[in-house]
Amino acid sequence: MTDHDGDVGRLTSPAPRAAHPPVQRTVEVIGRRPVNAYVELTLAASDMAERAEPGQFVAFAIGGDTSALLLRRSIAISAAGDGVVSVVVSAAGPGSTWLTQRRVGDAVDVVGPLGRPFPAAPAGARALLVGGGYGAAALVGLAARLTAQGHGVDVVAGAASADRLCSVAELQGIADRVEVTTDDGSAGRPGRVTVAVDELLAGAGVVYACGPMPMLRTVADAASARGIPSYVAVEESMACGIGVCMTCVLPVVGEDGRTRFSRSCTEGPVFGGDRVRFADVGALTWDVVGADAMGVVQP
Repeated sequence: MTDHDGDVGRLTSPAPRAAHPPVQRTVEVIGRRPVNAYVELTLAASDMAERAEPGQFVAFAIGGDTSALLLRRSIAISAAGDGVVSVVVSAAGPGSTWLTQRRVGDAVDVVGPLGRPFPAAPAGARALLVGGGYGAAALVGLAARLTAQGHGVDVVAGAASADRLCSVAELQGIADRVEVTTDDGSAGRPGRVTVAVDELLAGAGVVYACGPMPMLRTVADAASARGIPSYVAVEESMACGIGVCMTCVLPVVGEDGRTRFSRSCTEGPVFGGDRVRFADVGALTWDVVGADAMGVVQP
């Protein structure tokens, strides 16, 4: 984590903008399967598949034409290619539960791909990928891309319990090494991802992570402590997915060393791990650009 005054020279480069604009389509669900506690949906979405890059997401209209659920649900892309896009959905609320109940042949309204993708790895760097829960699904395409580019890839996939793990088999088929951890010890190594991450950081030249915010903070801090660049795909709630509603803002240090509220859906969801001020998420601190206009004073 950088100091609030901003040591700009130490900041990880921001994630690049996507190469292609999003599209809105009504597409058919052509595949559905349970993935432990989650559901994977596969969509016939050829133009989205052609445009998608690892780290991006799609936003679903929820509940059908007469639904009172007005806001879209943003879900990370787990795979894209050959004319199809796949997502892994956790039934956390009414909207995501409705999504998990879709069946083959159903039509869904989708916008995507959205957000900034994971940036390329430095030349010759070994990559460490860390996924928490269904956040690991967002790393499958990234692992495949890095491997195809000649990078060595290690993965840590962690969850609270075995039924909350995701995409382990897919990652094992791609990466050189996959370490599995569960908080309760029901699969893999007992405990959080920290121990496995600390072991694998020694050989890493770049770190990518997707999962719960506390995990992202831990991974980013560990990478920064070793001087390793890291990129995190945050899981903030994105109510619109296109930067209008401002519900997904995070305090992020800019290239000038100053902190601004950045929208996860447009400036993210991928950020440099040392740019996100995790300790200040949900707070308005005095040094955020614009805080003075709101009457916030330096303590």
